[in-house]
Amino acid sequence: MADYDNDLIGDHPSMQTLRQLVRRVGTSPARTVLIYGETGTGKGLVARMIHRNSSRAAREFMDINCAALPASLLESELFGHEKGAFTGAVERKVGLIEAANHGSIFLDEIREMDLTLQAKLLSLLDTQQFRRVGAVKATTVNVRFIAATNKVLLSEVNSGKFREDLYYRLQVVAINIPALRDRRSDILTLTRHFMDRFNRIYQRRIDGLDPEAERILLAYSWPGNVRELENLLERIFILEEEDTVLPRHLPDRILRQVRAGVEVSGAGEGEADGFAALTHAYQRSLVAAALERTGGNVQAAAEMLKLSRHALRHQMIKLGFPTG
Repeated sequence: MADYDNDLIGDHPSMQTLRQLVRRVGTSPARTVLIYGETGTGKGLVARMIHRNSSRAAREFMDINCAALPASLLESELFGHEKGAFTGAVERKVGLIEAANHGSIFLDEIREMDLTLQAKLLSLLDTQQFRRVGAVKATTVNVRFIAATNKVLLSEVNSGKFREDLYYRLQVVAINIPALRDRRSDILTLTRHFMDRFNRIYQRRIDGLDPEAERILLAYSWPGNVRELENLLERIFILEEEDTVLPRHLPDRILRQVRAGVEVSGAGEGEADGFAALTHAYQRSLVAAALERTGGNVQAAAEMLKLSRHALRHQMIKLGFPTG
């Protein structure tokens, strides 16, 4: 079996742990996996790695974004339909779940799934059977379901937007992908990785990174995470002519944020900047670990951290966690 650990770039301890976890989950018989991660952290990549490291690797990997389709179309895409099941159903259609039999299906943004569909998915997970839209006879499948969300899913349960029973069914194996700002030591490693890739793709020879540009990349918060860094570098390769990445190549939004950070901390206080970044990362890792251990239960996490619920929610907002 091929080893795809190197698809997750980075030497930060959190990434080493993530690679080990992906390998263990991939080779396990677990039929449901839930991936947490902010936009751009690589949830789809982790899902594919789980599939490719599994005994299902030779079978299909199907993925669908639950936020991309209305409920009626999503149901047909997932479960398929019989001829004449509804207006426009001129022939029988096999859904993605059936097409992924003995393989894996990736349900991105699972929190956006309609409550009625959530009930049908739960029934499928419990019985390994489903019915196509308009069908009478049930179809049996053996599929691993990998779901992903960029929200703390338990908050969606508490607000009535997500079924509690489905949440606990999916939460058996949960994987948290760290945000890029929480592993700043990997920023330059990823930058060089993407530069090498784009040098090959665009037949360029951009090898250098200006020291000031490097400082800016390290200081920026990267709300779009790895995807934002990748897209930024590709833009530079397409539009710029120099063989070195310069500060003027970087978008104004990045320069403004970094400049504002310097003004707050005091110009020239590099050590203070570094200490603040480390403190932020450490606090975020503590909160992330507590939320992971409690399955996203804010009250339980607050008790673990010896904080009030209000204080923890304040810290979550301050540290960039979704609070829903």
